[in-house]
Order: sequence, then C-alpha cells, then structure tokens
Amino acid sequence: MITIRDIDHVVLRVRDLDAMVAFYRDVLGAQMEKVQSEIGLYQLRIGSALIDLIPADTPLGELGGKAPGRKGHNVDHIAFRVLPWDGEAILAHLADHGIEGEIKSRYGAEGYGPSVYLTDPEGNGLELKGPPWPPDRPDS
Repeated sequence: MITIRDIDHVVLRVRDLDAMVAFYRDVLGAQMEKVQSEIGLYQLRIGSALIDLIPADTPLGELGGKAPGRKGHNVDHIAFRVLPWDGEAILAHLADHGIEGEIKSRYGAEGYGPSVYLTDPEGNGLELKGPPWPPDRPDS
C-alpha cells in the first residue's frame, strides 16, 4: 500500500522564467532554494513543497514537448493550503499585485472550505485553499 501525505513538488515547464520566478516569489511568497542552471532547473520552496520551473526551450524542457500556451497547459491547477487563513488579507494582497479573486466554498482534502482561484503569468491554474469549515456550517 502507498500512503501519500502531501505534495512534495510540482514541475512546470515555462516560457518566461523571470516572470514566473517573480510571481511565485513576490505574490505567493516562495523562496528560491536551488538553481541548477546547467540543466535548466530552478526550484522554489513554497511551504513544505517545491515548485520546479523548467524553461521549455532548454534540453530538459524540450523533453516535455511543445511549450505551454493559452490553449494548452501542463497542469489544470495546483492547490496550496494556506494557514492561517485570512481571506480579506489574501484578497487585498492579490489586489496589490493586480490580481482579482473571490472567496468561494470548494471541496478539498479535508472537506469544504474557503478558496480563491487565480492563475500565474503563464495561465496555470492555482487555488489558495483554507481550512475546512466548521461541521455545523450549511455548506460544509
């Protein structure tokens, strides 16, 4: 039996490395952890997981085929658990970066709870997921 606890890392093939690093660092608070420029791998720490960015025009990136674009992506969305959850502060922070969002109740690994959908500069879907609602809430 295999028991999975959480996300270890996600690999995204990217067209604009600088824009993607800036987004994950400045908007979502990731920190550059490891750069392996000789193979084209840039690893950012986000919580307990890593986001690996691989430029699509490098030998490593070309292994994945055509670069992602508006009509085709490598990922539907990545859900990041956000704790502590302060929905209004999250929306204000996103607005400071020119990103609109709204809080909706969506189902996740621990049940229904608040979440905000957004996209990164290359159109990859992201979800900022809060904790589950209390059991007595109607939409929980």
